[in-house]
Amino acid sequence: MADQPEEVTRLVEAIKAFEAIEDDEACAVAVSQALKDWPEHQVRLRELRQERVRSLKAQGKTWPEIGRLLGISAARAQQIAAGVSGAQRRRAAKAEEPSDG
Repeated sequence: MADQPEEVTRLVEAIKAFEAIEDDEACAVAVSQALKDWPEHQVRLRELRQERVRSLKAQGKTWPEIGRLLGISAARAQQIAAGVSGAQRRRAAKAEEPSDG
């Protein structure tokens, strides 16, 4: 995992620390507490990514460059900058599907 940022490595290590808790009750409680707050953290991570993608674009990077940097398509990079979530894309795709009825 040498190519990962230190912060990603620390997050993975934190998950492994949960796995290392030998007491089932203590582990279940700790994981539950972390999961309880996860939606708030996930929202903030998405906002932070959006802010930084917009900043990269403002610095003159192209959508294909940003997409390559993130390992996604140029179109997805644009969607992130616009605040379009994966859930929104899936709902839109499902709405466009022809009905079987």
